[in-house]
Amino acid sequence: MAQLYWQTAGTGKVDLVLLHGWGLNAEVWHCIIDRLSPHFRLHLVDLPGFGRSGDYGALTLDQMVDSLLPQMPEKAIWLGWSLGGLVASRLALRYPQRVQALISVASSPCFTARDDWPGIKPHTLQSFQQQLSDDFQRTVERFLALQTLGTESARQDARVLKSVVLSQPMPSVAVLEGGLEILRQVDLRAEMVALTVPMLRLYGYLDGLVPRKVASLLDEQWPHSESCVIEKAAHAPFISHPEAFCQHVIDFTQPLTQ
Repeated sequence: MAQLYWQTAGTGKVDLVLLHGWGLNAEVWHCIIDRLSPHFRLHLVDLPGFGRSGDYGALTLDQMVDSLLPQMPEKAIWLGWSLGGLVASRLALRYPQRVQALISVASSPCFTARDDWPGIKPHTLQSFQQQLSDDFQRTVERFLALQTLGTESARQDARVLKSVVLSQPMPSVAVLEGGLEILRQVDLRAEMVALTVPMLRLYGYLDGLVPRKVASLLDEQWPHSESCVIEKAAHAPFISHPEAFCQHVIDFTQPLTQ
């Protein structure tokens, strides 16, 4: 049976599980490990089909959650970036008793733009899916460049993301297409209204994939959650603004870690 790559680090007493985004792997968190490890026991996971968890094919969102169950801590804070935010949110909906708190980063319960909802235009996601088969590496690089667009350190941040991708085995086209399909179809807005675990939502002011308007819309729809929009950040705020990002995480979780 396939098993996820799962690394544990840090000296804190509280478990914090970090889930990466589409096309990437757990190496993306290395720029913030030193800042967070005194506060948490960190769990760095390669999602199924990505990085060192390569023995998986394309999965649905619920199957991704299922793959986490054998190794997940009894109770933990779950932090998910982008696609990882959807995985962490779905897990919190299914197993609230195992989730101490939920932190979503540059994520949305519904990534695709709808009539009443800002997001990625459906044809943009469809064109990425089509281009994956034609020019696999270039398509992934274009998606990574979109994530850092507009920040003062955009080129440098894009290079960091690219190096993370290239540091581990590349996901298959099928796995990447499956991840895009989740981003295209999943809509957790209504279900998440009933979530009772403490929740923090972090956004980048310049994010072109998850527009900052999502933050204010969810402030109204999910009054039980907190939100923060990080100025001058785009889709990867932990890379462009690591200190501010970590401070938000530490401040939010401090009541839980004492």
